[in-house]
Amino acid sequence: MNQDIDTLNRHFGLPGALHFVNGSGDLPVAEIQTPLASARVALQGAHLLAWQPAGATPVIWLSQAAVFAPGEPVRGGVPVCWPWFGAREGLPAHGFVRTRLWQVRAASLDATGQVVLRLGLQDDADTRALWDHAFDLELLLTVGATLSMNLISHNTGDQPITLTDALHTYFCVADIHQTAVQGLDGCDYLDKVQNFAQSRQSGAVEFTGETDRIYVNTTADCVIQDRVQQRAIRVSKSGSSSSVVWNPWRDKVFADMAAGAYQQMLCVETCNAGPDQVTLAPGQSHVLTARFAVD
Repeated sequence: MNQDIDTLNRHFGLPGALHFVNGSGDLPVAEIQTPLASARVALQGAHLLAWQPAGATPVIWLSQAAVFAPGEPVRGGVPVCWPWFGAREGLPAHGFVRTRLWQVRAASLDATGQVVLRLGLQDDADTRALWDHAFDLELLLTVGATLSMNLISHNTGDQPITLTDALHTYFCVADIHQTAVQGLDGCDYLDKVQNFAQSRQSGAVEFTGETDRIYVNTTADCVIQDRVQQRAIRVSKSGSSSSVVWNPWRDKVFADMAAGAYQQMLCVETCNAGPDQVTLAPGQSHVLTARFAVD
């Protein structure tokens, strides 16, 4: 189906709940507004740009200097990293799906008034040039007072595939110096700042400098304690054996991130990364789920 804005609204719009607009850079965006929550989702990358439960302050951080252009990744929100997480020489960082235009497959309101939006992407000649495998990938978002994201990988080919993946979520915090992450006490992690040296977490994760860690062999919830706003953001997950915690601190410079912006953001990422990989036999699927709730 041709997915211009008029066609999207005609086939998938939900009066009073979901409509599609041309966003920054003329990229199509789904805008969601219900009594439960508001959200914005860019169809390029199936990229959640914002989510805010009714009566709450914003939960998802988006860089004020983010670039919105065809084929360019967006700093902030929830980038979908697939079929690899991190860097690969000569290939796009974090895979190729975060810069491709996804198709809207379905949109509905469930019995509780949540918006359920299903986006999809399949292999083609361009993806095969980067990763020579047949696949079908979906992102199912359920937007309400809580947010659920299901990344569904399906091997449509005749050979096994092995992948890593992540929902690379940027969260809003009032002050990184007064923020902690609970739920990882006793977990082993690979410290990218220390050349991937293995360490073990003791107590809550606190922030006093650049932090870039893959916590391995963990299925636990992570809870972001934002002490200034006196709120907790719970990150629950399934289909994930690792979690990444990242804050670049002051010395890392990004063209699409203002100086000092690190103080208001924190990435807690639901993933299969580092030594954690997913192998799918032909016809097999895997679901990576992240759920966010604000207390």
